[in-house]
Amino acid sequence: MATPKIVLFYAFTPLADPDAVRVWQRDVGEALGLRGRLLISTHGINGTLGGDLPALKKWARSFRSYAPFRDADLKWSEGTGLDEHGRSLDFPKLSVKVREEIVSFGAPGELRVDEHGVVGGGVRLSPEALHELVAERGDEVVFFDGRNALEAQIGRFRGAVVPDTETTRDFVKLLDSGAYDDLKGKPVVTYCTGGIRCEVLSSLMTARGFGEVYQLEGGIVRYGEKYGDDGLWDGSLYVFDGRGSVDFSDHTRVIGRCAGCGAATKRTANCPDPSCRAQFVVCADCDAVRCDAHPATTVVS
Repeated sequence: MATPKIVLFYAFTPLADPDAVRVWQRDVGEALGLRGRLLISTHGINGTLGGDLPALKKWARSFRSYAPFRDADLKWSEGTGLDEHGRSLDFPKLSVKVREEIVSFGAPGELRVDEHGVVGGGVRLSPEALHELVAERGDEVVFFDGRNALEAQIGRFRGAVVPDTETTRDFVKLLDSGAYDDLKGKPVVTYCTGGIRCEVLSSLMTARGFGEVYQLEGGIVRYGEKYGDDGLWDGSLYVFDGRGSVDFSDHTRVIGRCAGCGAATKRTANCPDPSCRAQFVVCADCDAVRCDAHPATTVVS
């Protein structure tokens, strides 16, 4: 029986010829019938792929045969299903592109990468080390959400600082404004879905004088695999594919609130108006309400 899977991955490493990597990944993905999104730059690669498990295992062997990607952390999760051709239902197609940044903070000139990864980023914390830090430092520890504000509406670490961001590019502006300068003397733990955004965010914060910056290694995904809903995390994890969100246990709390009626929901949806690119947390009953009626929206990136 076909087993639908999704693999999330990234690697920060200098790439002399990103276009050659693009062609290689496109050809391998097409040959194996995979779907998903990959971004490649001189700083590395960032991607999510869906497909049948045997096909994804073949892709993983090929991917890791390239020395710069050998140690990339591959995060596996369950897919929704496969179509009659064995292709993932969670993605419309395979998209492989070269970009200036593999995660769009709008600051490519600030990012420094060597063969070991991002230079000047935060101290890496495993999920276990995170708990040790909180046990030692208590309320001093500040969780800093490195995702778009909409994602945090349906799931976040308890007590986290959630910046008012519609896109990742908003972080640089907020940091430069001094809005979070009061955190510069505190232990700040950045976190995001799989870890990639915090690789960059923590380096940007360090460069701006934040003295004690950490990044949750493997992101929320790895934390959820370790502690489920019995740790410091509350709610569902927003994901950028057809699943919409994932839960870590059978007792996940629903913390999102419908922007239309206020009902508890983890559901997100795009604005029904084709001229509008906003997205919001909304229950099925309020799905057709226009985005201008919803105060809590974010731009679909």
